[in-house]
This record gives sequence, structure tokens and C-alpha cells, in this order.
Amino acid sequence: MKRKLTFVFLSLLTALASLTGYAQQEKQYKVACVAFYNVENLFDTINQEGVNDYEFTPEGPNAWTSSRYLEKSHNMAKVIAQIATDVTPDGPAILGVSEIENRSVLEDLVADELLKDRNYQIVHYDGPDRRGVDVGLLYNPKYFEVTNSQSRRLYVEGKDDFKTRDQLVVSGLFDGEPMHFIVVHWPSRYGGEKRSRPLRNAAAQLSRSIIDSLLTIDPQAKVVLMGDYNDDPNNESVAKYLNATRKTRLKKGQLYNPFEEMFREGIGSLAYRDNWNMFDKHVITPAWLEKDYSTYRFHKAVVFQKPWMKQKEGRYKGYPHRTFAGGRYLGGYSDHLPTYLLIIKEAD
Repeated sequence: MKRKLTFVFLSLLTALASLTGYAQQEKQYKVACVAFYNVENLFDTINQEGVNDYEFTPEGPNAWTSSRYLEKSHNMAKVIAQIATDVTPDGPAILGVSEIENRSVLEDLVADELLKDRNYQIVHYDGPDRRGVDVGLLYNPKYFEVTNSQSRRLYVEGKDDFKTRDQLVVSGLFDGEPMHFIVVHWPSRYGGEKRSRPLRNAAAQLSRSIIDSLLTIDPQAKVVLMGDYNDDPNNESVAKYLNATRKTRLKKGQLYNPFEEMFREGIGSLAYRDNWNMFDKHVITPAWLEKDYSTYRFHKAVVFQKPWMKQKEGRYKGYPHRTFAGGRYLGGYSDHLPTYLLIIKEAD
């Protein structure tokens, strides 16, 4: 398996090197993709006891029938199947997802005809969110071997009845190299940004605590914190509590946010009131930025978008083409765009 994997990398990376300028150094690089996608309410049609999912049942207000569910799942597979395939034919080696109801919807997703050849494996834990939505991680076993996983719960002082998504921590060997992936979906802005801000700050503190624990064990740990933060790069949850910055020369304690510069340029992952937000992003630890490419390093951050993923007309022209809008079924994709990192390493 390792011999086959290396061949696939090398046959691809000669072309990538010539595009990025690395060919001038007469070096070849392996490339891989680490992606995240908020799939916007990927619910099955079953009314699950104890979960507020009635709207996504055949009898509910969304008339969520099997045909609509299967179309939604296939649409998600269509997007995922094309992420980063211009540089790596296998697409995302690692894919974090949010707004999934349970493991079964992920099993249906990876079994889709567009994805089944990738043999994606699943890491998922049921969380306490009242709507029943969780985060999860899909990984291609050609690239990644899981050695440990855990689901970390957020407790907010003074709010004993507050429930939100758990934070998923998955550790393993990526092409033989230790890596850690944290998938999050921080609390929403329901009730207003200012009123809900303390909840996201608390979520950021939990994320930072997880990262710091990993860095205490190994100061050179390569950690990717990816997800829907429900905050932009300049909000205090990210800038202050995570201590994430766009600057690549990091000071002690800082993390790198490669999506902040794009946000400053008006690029985002979702649109609201004619403005783009960058809620979906990846924040990474300092080891990713070192220039010794004998191991994997950060290369590029991307918001993935194709014309067919956006509204073509009307008031919301140019917005992500979502599944529902104003209670009306549109049969689209998601109200979020996927984001991803390209990581590279010198080929042997």
C-alpha cells in the first residue's frame, strides 16, 4: 500500500511543482488536502426520540422525504468529490464535517457512487446538541491511521442547562507522521452576536486548552483546528482566546490563521446581508510553518467554490446555493462553502 501511495503522489507532484515554482529547485513534493465542510442540516428522515428533528421528517414542515434526503446526500458528495482534485486526485485525505445528525448519514454519504472508491472511514460521537447535530471526521485510510479519538464536551459556568456540539479530537499517523485534527462547530449567534459571544469565547477556550495540552506533550505537534467557528477571524474568540493571527512570524503562544488575510480581502465562506463571513476555517500550530520540508508543512489555504454551488439569480445571486431558503426547498448544497489546506512534503 505504501508503494502505491508514493507512486500516486509522485506522478502528481511533478506537475504541482512546476505550477508553484518549486520546479526551479529541482525538487518534487507530495501534496495532500485537509478540508472542512458544514453540510447544512444533513438529517435522515427518522424522528429520533430526544432530538428536536421533527422538521426533518416527512410529516414535518420541511416535508423531508427520502427522495429529498438522498438528493441532499448526493449533492454533498458532488461537492466533496471535487475538492482539491486539481492537485490531488484523491481529494481530501482528511475531511471534517458539521451539522450531521448521526453516523448513519455519514455512512450514506461515503457510500455515494461519487465517493465510495475513496473508502472514507468515519470518526463520530453522539453529542448533546438539542437539534441533534454533531461534528464528524472522514479520513482516507491510504493516508491516515487513527491512533486515538475523543469527544470533548463544552461546559459553560453558570449555564448548567446549555448544550452545544462536542469538539472532536482525532490523533493518528498521516503518511507515517503524527498529526492531530480537531473538528468544531462553536455555538451559534442565536439571540444576537453580542449576547451569544461569551459562549463562543468559552468554546475557544476549550479548543485552546486541547491544543495547549497537545503542545505540552510535544512542542512540535502539528495540530489543525478546523470547523465552523460562527465567528470571523477578527472576533475576540479567534483573535484573543485562540490567539490566532494572520502573521506567519508567530510570537510565543500564537497560532496561525491562514484565512484571516482572505477575509480582509472580502473573501468568505458564507454570505449574510450582502456581506461575506469567514466562519469556516483552519487554525494551525507553529510547527506547520517551518521551512524544513522533510516533513509535512502548510502550503496554501483555499475556500472551495464552483459556479454551480451558488445562486444564479434573484435577490441572493452569488450566495451559496442552499437546500432551503425561507421555508422553500431549493435542492441546493449548503449555505456554507468548504475550506481546505494544502500540505506538502519533499518526496523521497
